[in-house]
Amino acid sequence: MPSTRPVPWVSPLLCLAVLAGGAYYALVDAGPSFQVAAFAALLLLLIGIDAAERRIPAAVLLLARTGLYVAVNALDDSGIARALFVLVPFTAYFTFGRRTAIVLGTGCVAVLPVLFTVRVPGWQTRAEHVSDVVMFALGIVLALAMAAVAVREREARVRLEGIMHEVEALSAAQERNRLARDIHDSLGHHLTAIAVQLEKADAFAELDPSGAREAVGNARWSADRALTEVRQSVRALGQRPFRLTDALTDLIDHLGGDRLTISLDVTGDEEGRPLTSLTALYRAAQEALTNACRHSGAATVRLSLAYENTGASLTVTDDGHGFPLQKAHEVIDSHGGFGLRGMRERIALLGGRLDLASGPGGTTVSVRVPW
Repeated sequence: MPSTRPVPWVSPLLCLAVLAGGAYYALVDAGPSFQVAAFAALLLLLIGIDAAERRIPAAVLLLARTGLYVAVNALDDSGIARALFVLVPFTAYFTFGRRTAIVLGTGCVAVLPVLFTVRVPGWQTRAEHVSDVVMFALGIVLALAMAAVAVREREARVRLEGIMHEVEALSAAQERNRLARDIHDSLGHHLTAIAVQLEKADAFAELDPSGAREAVGNARWSADRALTEVRQSVRALGQRPFRLTDALTDLIDHLGGDRLTISLDVTGDEEGRPLTSLTALYRAAQEALTNACRHSGAATVRLSLAYENTGASLTVTDDGHGFPLQKAHEVIDSHGGFGLRGMRERIALLGGRLDLASGPGGTTVSVRVPW
């Protein structure tokens, strides 16, 4: 079972180091004995307790470790085992926090001079004993510092995982919004165009059979175009390079008719322009033309497209009846609820801008995107 500590290898590694050093000292000094065997057994028990850490209450675990550290030191003649006491504040830091760990560390440092005072008279004048106290205190400080770094690293990792989950959720939401815009701008436009053309064909079936046939043909073209765009989206790449001017010309040819005249004026060169910007302009033109055909009652619609060094601008103007700007969302989005908002979001993602002006003389949609 995994340990609750960020660095679970420190405690068993130190126990093994003490075992090796203490056993070597005992074997060189006095040879094998029961004391050496007990010393090794207690250290192995400490390693076993580390492995069962999650199954033992934290307070009981700390007391058991401390008791075993004391017992190991009682069996150690070399003094190496006192290094185990740096694990008291180190392990306490992860379970009980910084303040408790500092208190325990201070207590461990204070105990050593007391023991020297009891067992080694005049130790204050012996360099080796003073050095032991200083080095032990330094070890406690380093253990606390290492625990603090490990805790901060663990907290940072947890925060990072939380941020990654948030980014994942935001990315999923952004992708859903992108798909919604694409569906609306592509399929929504073509389905609306089909509906408009079929309404026209139904209305003029008897009065103007040729006009009705033309409307049915335009509806069929919109259906074919919608199917083509769906296939291109699935393949991620179209069968041919996208050219905005050609796409707008094709769109106008199948949306215009006897009752609606649509013209296109293009300045500048399209070559080498970013595909995302060109696609955004095309979708904006689709939306504006669909609204003009269905809602404006216009007789003429004019598109002006200008390619410049820093970006491109598109203006769609109709001579329809217009509408109050405070109702722009209601009028523009009445056929789907995503039109104006989707246009603005798509353009804004590219750092561009969409403006809308409307009145009794008609409606103007202006779009500007940078390269």
